[in-house]
Amino acid sequence: MNTQQFGAVKWFNESKGFGFITPDAGGADLFVHFSAIESDGFRTLQENQRVSYTAGTGAKGPQALNVKAA
Repeated sequence: MNTQQFGAVKWFNESKGFGFITPDAGGADLFVHFSAIESDGFRTLQENQRVSYTAGTGAKGPQALNVKAA
């Protein structure tokens, strides 16, 4: 079962559509793809933006899913 977690956006590249989130709980930064952002319209994140997410595993390792502005 995935539980909601919180963190801050380390960086996000709008043109490439991905970035990383630093978890509040510590540990390795999580990859985030624009398709995992739950938002109407243009899906992007800003540096240091607070977010909630669930942690999952993608093709290349740990990643953030169901990302929402916190």
